[in-house]
Parts: sequence; structure tokens; C-alpha cells
Amino acid sequence: MAEFEKRDLVSIEDLSTAEILELFHHADEFRANLRAWSEICRGTIMATLFFEPSTRTRLSFESAMLRLGGGVITAADEKNTSRSKGESLADTVRVVGGSYADILVVRHPEDGAARVAARYARVPVINGGDGAHEHPTQTLCDLYTLWKEKGRLEGLEVVLCGDLRYSRTIHSFCYALARFGANIVTMPYPGFELPDYVLHRLRRDFGVQAAAASVADLPGLAGSSNAAAYLTASKPHQLALFTNLTNFEVNRIDAIYMTRAQRERHAGEETKNYPRLTRSTLGAAAAKDARVMHPLPRVDEIDYDVDDDPRSIYFRQAELGVPMRMALMAFLLGKIQLRAGRPSHFSVEPGMVAGAGLRCRNDRCISNNEGVRYLVRDFRLREAENPPVLSCAYCEREVEARFVGDASTQAAYRYSAPDAKRIRAEARVYFESESQATAAGFRCSDAAG
Repeated sequence: MAEFEKRDLVSIEDLSTAEILELFHHADEFRANLRAWSEICRGTIMATLFFEPSTRTRLSFESAMLRLGGGVITAADEKNTSRSKGESLADTVRVVGGSYADILVVRHPEDGAARVAARYARVPVINGGDGAHEHPTQTLCDLYTLWKEKGRLEGLEVVLCGDLRYSRTIHSFCYALARFGANIVTMPYPGFELPDYVLHRLRRDFGVQAAAASVADLPGLAGSSNAAAYLTASKPHQLALFTNLTNFEVNRIDAIYMTRAQRERHAGEETKNYPRLTRSTLGAAAAKDARVMHPLPRVDEIDYDVDDDPRSIYFRQAELGVPMRMALMAFLLGKIQLRAGRPSHFSVEPGMVAGAGLRCRNDRCISNNEGVRYLVRDFRLREAENPPVLSCAYCEREVEARFVGDASTQAAYRYSAPDAKRIRAEARVYFESESQATAAGFRCSDAAG
């Protein structure tokens, strides 16, 4: 491979906003003539490692690489891979990302698996969906589709409807919409609202404010939940509306994004009377200029007679995935260059990696499943005080650290204690509780500060 710095796409945050917009323009160039680019990646091999079922994601990636002139190898049935024999993801990607392939696309049922693949593979890794965590290339396709339909992303009113709790597509899309200054209206199926950790990240990282929402009549959707919310990073003069206890009125909708019930991640939870989009839904005045989107596959949440409505763009959404993924892979393989600056990330501070200390509280995280065998606990510091907040480096689930230990003295203190603040960054070890610190061999006699 050509010598260049390896870049991965595990989260939508791995691309800057400017890089995303520049990729859109490259995707437009590829789409203008899909058959004209067969020399760009000639001699390059992509491997798709899919440990979960997929149709569109896998085939669109394979189509994209073939149109770029490269080759494809695939492991699309988990039962026929060495994972069924107990091989770890880390070992799989080290082998396949050796002489077998130049870029990997990984889909895996455990949250954070794509980050593990990126750490162990020598070649670029693209997240094709990891558990309920993220699906960044679907988000790129969704943003690209909306951008082409509306000519902009800032200020758009986007309704997210259905299973917002387990849909990794929704989580990635929320973060991206917030970055671009779009407003989000959530209309979840009851009990399937956006997770608190997603809302917290939207508030902290993007300044998103929330208010109860009153949505103009949308038959089949508006009655699906009494938990509609309006999420916006708008300017302060608009946020003044949120000081009242009345609902925020939503009378204009630019897009309705439907999602199916993610039954493969449900623990037998009932989804009776799941929201359904019909022609009568689109008859509402607020939906006059709305685009209907869906990441597919569709089950029964959109009537088939909606397909012929010119506002329905979910099949175009899927079609645009090919040029969008062509642009992404050409970039990650160093075949095209972007002028835009790359994103800045929260760095992993020395001393936060510890066999003792914090444990990810996400039961679906790879670090609590197959990764127990070989992964070291690893966290990023997101907020330094009141109390410190750290996120799992694999699945990004956050945890509060109420106690801080000094690795050099094996003493631990409550986070607010003066002694805790004097611990050198490289010697800090974080704990959720005094008992956790004590179990790890730290003395906590002065922990109360």
C-alpha cells in the first residue's frame, strides 16, 4: 500500500464537518458516471467481515469497491468463520488486514467492536455497524441524501420516529444532525426513547437544548407517543422559548426518518401498535415539503402505497450509498485527498488504562464480552471535575468517577478532595466508589477529603 497515515471510520466523529461536506462533492463526481472510475483502486482488495446479517450495507460496499476497480473478499456468514470456533475479532482483523486485504469493513453485534478492529488492524477499518453503538456510513448516506434534497443541513426540521433506543443509525444521525445545526424532533415508540447517554452527549458536545414538543397533526405518528421532544442547538434568542413549560410547536417538517423495531436487540419487549407512516400521514400540512427517509430494511412501518409519493426517497437513499462509499474508501485508501482539516479528539490520558478501576457499564460492550479475554480497560476523560466523567474507549458509554487514586502511592480520595486534585495526570486511576477503590488495593482513609 502507499505510505500514508492510517485513518479509520468507527464513529461519525472520526470525520470533521468540513471533511464530510468535501466528501459529498466527491460523491457527486463519482455518481455523475459510476463506470468512469475503475482505475482509482485497481489492485486494491476490500474485505467485508460481517458477523451480523446485512444486504444493503455489504452489497453497496462491494459494489463501490468494484466500481473503483478493486477486488472484494467477504466473510458474510458468521457460522462459516473462525469466530464460531472462538477466534477473537482482534486475531481475525490482524490476519485479514495483513496480506489478505487493504481495507476492512466490519459489522459486529457487540458495541465498540469496530474500535477494537481499528486498533488491531494495520489497514483502514470502516464500521459497518457495531451493536447499538453507531453506523457512520449509513449516517453519511443519510446526510448526503438530505443535503442533495434540501440544499443544506443547517436549520432543517427532522422528525425521528420509531425505535430510537436501539437504532445505531439513529444515534449516529443525531450526533451528525446536531453538528450541522439541524433541529431534531423525536417521536419514539413508548419505552424506546433516545438513551440518556445520547441526550447527555448532545447537550455536552453540541450544546443541544431540549423541550417537550407539540407536533402538528401527523396521523399514525403523532399519537404513537406522548414523549415527543424538540432538540436544537439554535441561537440563544430561540432558546428563550424553552424557559416556559409549554410545548414547542412544530408546524414545519423537512424530513421524516422512520426506523423499524430493532427486534434483534430487544429483550422480548412488546412493540404492539408500532408507529406506521401512511398516505394520510403525508396529508398533514406540516409534511407538505417533508422527505420520507428510512435506512431499510422496511418491515411494516411504512405502507407500500407511500412508495409512489414523490416525497418518499428511501430507495434513492440506498442508491446514493454507492457513490458515498466510493468517496469514503477512495479517501481512506489515499486515492483522493481532502483539503479540509481533520477533527480534534479527546486524548487518552496516561494512567487511565488500568486493570483495576472503572468498568464499562454497558453489558453489550465488547469489553464485557469477547474482549474480556484480551482487552485492557480503557477510558477517555470527557469532563475533568464535578465529578470526573469518563467514556469507554470502545463503546463510548460514560461513567462518573467519584474517587481518584494515585497509582504511585496507592492512595485514593474523593474527587472533590484537595489531595485528589494534586495527583499527577499520569498517576491517576479512577473509581466509581470507595469500595471499588478498596477492592483494587487502594487506601481510602482520607477519601472524604
